[in-house]
Amino acid sequence: MVPIALTIAGSDSGGGAGIQADLKTFSALGVYGASVITAVTAQNTRTVTRIDPASPAMIAAQIDAVFEDLDIRVVKLGMLGGPEAIDTVAQGLAGRAVPVVLDPVMVAKSGDRLLPAQALAALRSQLLPRATLLTPNLPEAADLLGCDMARDEDAMIRQAQDLRAMGAQAVMMKGGHAAGAECVDLLVTKSGIIRLVAPRIATRNTHGTGCTLSAAIAAGLAQGMALDGAVTRAHHYLQGAIAAADTLQVGTGHGPVHHFHRVWAHG
Repeated sequence: MVPIALTIAGSDSGGGAGIQADLKTFSALGVYGASVITAVTAQNTRTVTRIDPASPAMIAAQIDAVFEDLDIRVVKLGMLGGPEAIDTVAQGLAGRAVPVVLDPVMVAKSGDRLLPAQALAALRSQLLPRATLLTPNLPEAADLLGCDMARDEDAMIRQAQDLRAMGAQAVMMKGGHAAGAECVDLLVTKSGIIRLVAPRIATRNTHGTGCTLSAAIAAGLAQGMALDGAVTRAHHYLQGAIAAADTLQVGTGHGPVHHFHRVWAHG
């Protein structure tokens, strides 16, 4: 039986992030993807022009429908939109013994805010304690903690430990917003720290990197991989997707990464 992963997130009409990126990533890594749409966005590679949230009743109905019929092995949480959606998702997952990868999506690559500031408290109190893995970038970690963005690896580790103290079992601090020739991600668990390093690739086509990484980790967990193995494979997969992104030539702004760089013969 093929492993099944569920993504609960917003829809990206440009196809590079959100539900679309998650489902592409699941498929590229051999996992069947199901989805719960929390919001519909009108966006492209340059901007987000409109966000229409799904009603709490619709979000709850989607969650119930999927879990009633499908053998969900892991849940990946992305853009949730606001406190009502966060509360609905938390209630929908209550009592379900399934790993949760939480990507605290707050701001789009275009700079448009996707999570209102007033929803931060709900995210902290209701979903962080449910997270098997939290995957913030550096600005998101700072927002969650109400502090300045980490500027070095020591600060990244301290912030990861602070986030673990808020309830997340493990935290992957993504270093894409840092400076330097290398991009360093840090997986911080109760067992220790794993440092994942890759050359910083010179491209503007990085739309959906956060969604893609967290979805790739979720795919590994759905396939029965241990967390460190799932994170390591996802890290390598994303680096390949970024390296091949310029071959897609999608849009005129921040284009998507190449989710099928291992599958497509050309492009």
